[in-house]
Amino acid sequence: MQYQMTQKMFAMGDDFKIKDVNGKEVFQVDGKAFSMGDKLSFLDMDGVEQAYISQKLLSFKKRYEIYRKGNLFAEVVKGFTFFKDKFTVDIPGPNDYEVTGNFWDHEYKFIRKGREVAHISKARFSLADTYGIDIVDGEDDITILATAVVIDLVNDDERRR
Repeated sequence: MQYQMTQKMFAMGDDFKIKDVNGKEVFQVDGKAFSMGDKLSFLDMDGVEQAYISQKLLSFKKRYEIYRKGNLFAEVVKGFTFFKDKFTVDIPGPNDYEVTGNFWDHEYKFIRKGREVAHISKARFSLADTYGIDIVDGEDDITILATAVVIDLVNDDERRR
């Protein structure tokens, strides 16, 4: 499946819209303004929350939690590396993703069990904060898309520093 994720301009908080390959908006992400740390609701177009993203503030590494149906579903942690970005998406059981990429090129690969299952690229878009996201059929689109939001939040924070 292919998606296009764009951060909304002039929004209160971090808001995103996610479109399918046909340009139809399929998800929206509503960032809570004036909160301690990042807090975002990942909604389908009927307004039903599919995931909730919350930043853990008192952590040595950048750490975000993804909740599904009110329960902690996954934890996204940015690793320490010098030349590449590395994130781990820790999901209970054997379903973890390793995400590697490059802050400067805005290219990221999701690896599960040794094979690439998703790819995020900013290269094909000239608009700021617009990403193309390709996901292999059968993967968890919502978790991958929520992680793409986290990667953008972490990159924005690092750019500001």
